[in-house]
Amino acid sequence: MLRTDGQLHYLRETPPKDADTIEIAPGILWLRLPLPFRLNHVNIWLLREENGWTIVDTGAGTQQARELWEALLGGVLSGSRINRIICTHGHTDHIGLAGWLVERTGGAPFAATLVEWLSAQVRLSESQLPMRPEVVRFMQSHGCDAPTIEAYRNDRRRTHALLGEAPGTIERLRDGAIIAFGGRQWRIMVCGGHTLEHASFWCDEGKILIAGDQVLSKISPMIGVYPGEPWADPLAEYLGSLNRFRELPADALVLPSHGLPFCGLHTRLDQLQHHHELRLDHLARLMDEPRTTMELTHGLFPKAVAEGQGRHALAETIAHAHYLIGRGRAVREMTNDGRILFRRAEDKESEFIAAD
Repeated sequence: MLRTDGQLHYLRETPPKDADTIEIAPGILWLRLPLPFRLNHVNIWLLREENGWTIVDTGAGTQQARELWEALLGGVLSGSRINRIICTHGHTDHIGLAGWLVERTGGAPFAATLVEWLSAQVRLSESQLPMRPEVVRFMQSHGCDAPTIEAYRNDRRRTHALLGEAPGTIERLRDGAIIAFGGRQWRIMVCGGHTLEHASFWCDEGKILIAGDQVLSKISPMIGVYPGEPWADPLAEYLGSLNRFRELPADALVLPSHGLPFCGLHTRLDQLQHHHELRLDHLARLMDEPRTTMELTHGLFPKAVAEGQGRHALAETIAHAHYLIGRGRAVREMTNDGRILFRRAEDKESEFIAAD
């Protein structure tokens, strides 16, 4: 292990480049594909088998990513059968090239949770249509003006352009089921929060966790509320999922979708929990008087808004506000013109500070 960050131990100082791979554990190769986003990469895992390979995640639908896959198929994967392509969840950077890669490999079986497979298809379909009226109303209710809505519409269009057609059939991944790939047995852990049915994979042999986006080494995964489920409380689901990962050994090797592979799972779970506790307390302080979500977003995520990440910052702010409401720490009000306002509940201290 080359580097320590607090109590996290990173196995490698630098990631692989281009079509190069690093064997991060016996029979598990680490590939990193570039992304045209602020988060500029996604980790891909290639698992060697007696008669071929299993691929976990595919990257976004860019020409650069296709060229790197072509180099891999003509290089380390050359002459081998692709036995299965797995996607941890339905976000563009994970499933964007799944349909293309299935066809390119001659129809390799595709595995995902049912909801994530369907959600990718819904998002692709919606990206090709005008923004629905209920989406506009959702954004207006949270304090977005017309220029902001138009900026979000353009951002959404750019992102969804990188999402290709999903494979037409799937092998459905179910929580708690055992799946065999890469010469190992893996227990499927389906959790909510980041997405509705995100799949991670735990292997007792070697104590390896393919975490996807659910447990990342440096950043917290995006936890947001969106127009399709406007009253959701995804942060409660996400924080609840952390307790499931605490049942795994503290010295597990964690293979995240972004950042570096690491050991120190329990430490990282504590860091993620604390991160959201601080953010919730910050948001509650911003609710000293009734405010729209956009007003709160500018206070909670000023840097993200300034850098053009306002759409995601808004979704995260709503998620944290809904969590505060569910714990009795905030109140939602509706104005006569349909705007939603949040304010801090009277005489309700932070449950986190009070517990110290």
